[in-house]
Amino acid sequence: MLKWTMIFVVLAIVAAIFGFGGIAAGAAGIAKILFFIFLALIVISLITGRTNKV
Repeated sequence: MLKWTMIFVVLAIVAAIFGFGGIAAGAAGIAKILFFIFLALIVISLITGRTNKV
């Protein structure tokens, strides 16, 4: 699960660079969506990681 969150982070950063740099206008919206997906996945990873240690 952590591997997928890191992939989403990289995709969000790349989309943000292109979108906020003016290269692709739609990439800024994609970057925002990917960022929130990343946040959700990292929270899920933290929760499942803590329950496995108990």
